[in-house]
Amino acid sequence: MSAPRLSHTAALLFAAIAALSAHDVKRLMDPSHKDWREAAPAHFQVRLDTTRGTVLIDVVRALAPIGADRFYNLVRFGYYDDARFFRVVAGRWAQFGISGDPAIAQTWRGQPIADDPRVESNVRGAVAFAWAVPNGRTTQVFVNLGDNSKTLDAQGFAPFGRVVEGMDAVDSLYDGYGEESGGGIRGGRQDPLFELGNEYLLRRYPRLDYIRHATIE
Repeated sequence: MSAPRLSHTAALLFAAIAALSAHDVKRLMDPSHKDWREAAPAHFQVRLDTTRGTVLIDVVRALAPIGADRFYNLVRFGYYDDARFFRVVAGRWAQFGISGDPAIAQTWRGQPIADDPRVESNVRGAVAFAWAVPNGRTTQVFVNLGDNSKTLDAQGFAPFGRVVEGMDAVDSLYDGYGEESGGGIRGGRQDPLFELGNEYLLRRYPRLDYIRHATIE
């Protein structure tokens, strides 16, 4: 008798667990570790291997030093691996940055960084941290899918980099759920993502695209 096949959802969960084993879980669960305070290089690139293709983000630390440092360290310790693009609104933004592991996600939910003064505009391709209150940036990041400068610049969203390759992949991210599958920090829909992680998203919103692996170039 042949072994039973895994369901599509079970197979994805198994892959997620396998991916998590590659993370530095102990360090991800300890935001006070000295390694999280390492300054990012003046210029670096982050490669996102996504379910829609490769996306390359060019980061210039001088644009938003505090945000660039946080992004750099989260990437190098695997925080964004297997993270879903849970808020994709065509022509506006594609947001990610809640860990698929609830314990890790909730640990970082309470680790805000100070604001950076905005230097760059939120034009198409610009990448910035999402936030709900001043000095409230944690881990959530969005790519501007259109020119949002008229609305987001005045609010203080400070881009730290921009997509230089793979914008076509970002444009093709599944957007059928819109704000329903998590929405913005202020929208009041994110608690299940923090409490249940990818298990919840796989069950309720299985078509979401995600980051297989994020690396510093």
